[in-house]
Amino acid sequence: MRHPQSYSGKRVVILGLARSGVAVAELFHRYGADVVVNDKKERSLCPEADGLSALGISVICGDHPDDLIDDSVALVVKNPGIPYKIPPIQRALELGIEVVTEVEVAYHIAVSPMIGITGSNGKTTTTTLVHLMLQEDGFGAVAAGNIGRALTEAALQTKREDWLVVELSSFQLKGTVDFRPRISCLLNLYETHLDYHGTMEDYGESKAKLVANQLEDDIAVLNWDDPFCRGLMSSVKARLFPFSAKEKLERGVYIREGMIVYSDGMNAAKDIMPVAEIGIRGSFNAENALAAAACALSAGVHPEAIRKVLTEFKGVEHRLELVRELRGVSYYNNAKATNPAATIKTIEAFDEKIVLICGGLDRGSDYMELVPVFERSVKAVIALGETREKLLRVAELAGVKQRVSINTSEPEEALRQAVQAAASAAEEGEVVLLSPACASWDMFPSYETRGSMFKHSVHTLL
Repeated sequence: MRHPQSYSGKRVVILGLARSGVAVAELFHRYGADVVVNDKKERSLCPEADGLSALGISVICGDHPDDLIDDSVALVVKNPGIPYKIPPIQRALELGIEVVTEVEVAYHIAVSPMIGITGSNGKTTTTTLVHLMLQEDGFGAVAAGNIGRALTEAALQTKREDWLVVELSSFQLKGTVDFRPRISCLLNLYETHLDYHGTMEDYGESKAKLVANQLEDDIAVLNWDDPFCRGLMSSVKARLFPFSAKEKLERGVYIREGMIVYSDGMNAAKDIMPVAEIGIRGSFNAENALAAAACALSAGVHPEAIRKVLTEFKGVEHRLELVRELRGVSYYNNAKATNPAATIKTIEAFDEKIVLICGGLDRGSDYMELVPVFERSVKAVIALGETREKLLRVAELAGVKQRVSINTSEPEEALRQAVQAAASAAEEGEVVLLSPACASWDMFPSYETRGSMFKHSVHTLL
């Protein structure tokens, strides 16, 4: 696509009235485009609609009209979560109309350099760490994208000397064309989101768009230990600054004898801090710390600022968040674990026996990769949602004796029953862990809602 100002007088269709859709609609309207916003939800469920209508923007709610897309449309900007198979997008593609996500639009208006961060797991924690490290060292920095703030809104409010630290999903990246971050960070790739992407190939190609347009003066922070990331390295044009929790690197950030160290490829490796002093537990968070340190060093942050943030940071809400300790049992909220790989790494962060609350949207996985970690660490499984019977079958195969199926589809009641069952199963010195291994959308509007309801149920335990 081109800069939004080039669409003055032309029709731009925005699909989806979420936060990013509203920001994009207002942006194109400001530049003089003929903006039409369409959301399949009923207007009563679209509180943003009236504000856009007051600006003179056409808002259509309730369905996707057959005549929404025709050859008069110059551009379609879709909400990242909307699948490409819906009729308006298919019609646009048939007509050769470009279909992008808000990230692509933001890239064309941003004056600040971007640090783009993606991966199947660890995006939010890594983005938060990088943002804090930059701020700690005196840089102007704004976190945006998949982490909360619309990227177009942030791009309009930052200056050339600031950094935009952008969390990116595969859904967002799939809809990019020219997007080029100054620093890219690809954390890992696991099987997930196949209901959206269809194949691992499409999922991987979407993630790889993060580095596709980078040039020699850009920097790519890739996970040396991840096969997909390492496979990309030979084709990346940017300067590589990888990270590894397992191997010594000639250039990059890695662990040596319990220390996080970094090497610029020319001088001797320098210490940053002991791994044991990282303020958040789990090997996966050590990997996130390495990735964040590599991004921050690439942006010019001093090691002292990196050390301070990694020592003091206690985690992001809904990611291995300690909720409460009651009668010797620790309750942890890890609602963001929306795939089996995330749940495996979370369980491996504990030495204690675990009473696991899991389950959610059924995306077709059999969850058999959970068997070994269930055998080693899980005392009881409390399962809810569409996948509950699959997960209870996995627990049975793993020899987990205590298995409870929560059959109600009412979200708050399901979590109340799950927490009560977990509390009954857990003994002093054990952990009750919400780590669903599944997306939330079968019962909850978001993983945040799922986590908040879990925390409420935990806090009401007597």
